[in-house]
Amino acid sequence: MNKPSIRDFSLLLALVAIVGFFAWQSPAFLSARNISNLGVEFAITAVLALGVFLVLLPGQTDLSTGSGVGLFGGIAAVMMIEHDWSAGLAMAIALAGAVALWAGVGWMVVRQHIPAFIMTLAGMLVFRGLHWLVISNHTIPVKIGDQGNLLSLLTTWYLPGWAGLVLAAIVIGILGWSAWSARQRRLAHGLAVDDRDSAFARWLISAQLILLLVVALNQYNGLPLPVLVLGVVATVVYIITQHLPFGRHLYAIGGNAEAARISGIRVERTVILAFAFCGGIVAITGFLQTAYTGGSTTTVGTLMELDAIAACVIGGVSLTGGVGSVGGVLFGALLMATLLNGMTLMAVDPQLKYIARGLVLALAVWMDMRLSRRR
Repeated sequence: MNKPSIRDFSLLLALVAIVGFFAWQSPAFLSARNISNLGVEFAITAVLALGVFLVLLPGQTDLSTGSGVGLFGGIAAVMMIEHDWSAGLAMAIALAGAVALWAGVGWMVVRQHIPAFIMTLAGMLVFRGLHWLVISNHTIPVKIGDQGNLLSLLTTWYLPGWAGLVLAAIVIGILGWSAWSARQRRLAHGLAVDDRDSAFARWLISAQLILLLVVALNQYNGLPLPVLVLGVVATVVYIITQHLPFGRHLYAIGGNAEAARISGIRVERTVILAFAFCGGIVAITGFLQTAYTGGSTTTVGTLMELDAIAACVIGGVSLTGGVGSVGGVLFGALLMATLLNGMTLMAVDPQLKYIARGLVLALAVWMDMRLSRRR
């Protein structure tokens, strides 16, 4: 039986401490409106973090996702607002472009042997410059005209309260069934599993958090559309990583790329596909972030790649690859979003926010290195 990890409890305690501190410093932190805003910010951060997760699993990295968020959100906004394209077509073209571009980045990494750190660092600069060129260094508002309103629906449409509760019950049930069936499969193959009490406690905590989130969001206007988008993306990534050969290949490559190659896994193709999936998720995040900001500006996406990486590492994803889970990424993203939301609500100076984000990232990497030595 696997014993529960210290991380399982430390993250929850850290989240409770952060929420308690901000609630003490600013009573508005727990207001219905701010909880709704926090839900949207959490969803946007978590969606991007899930894309980064797919790249980190095989032992790669991506520093260009934040710039990509700005670029592809800007491309969609320009096509809709300035060229009067339909919202669906504009976003579909931007999505396809992001997938192709990130597949190209993955190809350069695995076929031309350019380190992912350098390749994506270059991408960060190139994509940021392209974003500014696309919007001509001007703000492209998304709430002007019918096409802009379609994009703005991404952060202004809410699911009714009763529907949110029904959806929460379905999700909690699926999580329980999935955890139970996975446990039974591992037992059938003689593999180690968590003890029953720990597994139940983990499911119960997840269920309570989901229900608490939905009840809190219902106090305002209901479940925001970005949270539903996050649910779809998280489900897809969970299925990929836990139930498809492609996901098992990602873990195998991250654990030992050479052993994976010898066992017959097509390492290069798998890594390229991981980057391609990440690119698609970057575009989706770009649409959400641009809509939430109210337009495409030169600052959209700034530092989001660091928040996404920090969310992954805080949630237990190893920077060396082969370790991590969707649930951990979501929890890490919730912690990061809560921290940033609380600092914004308290009107913390921008320089102090930079310091706090840097310290959180450094602490997360330090924790990853310490835990990696114990494995």
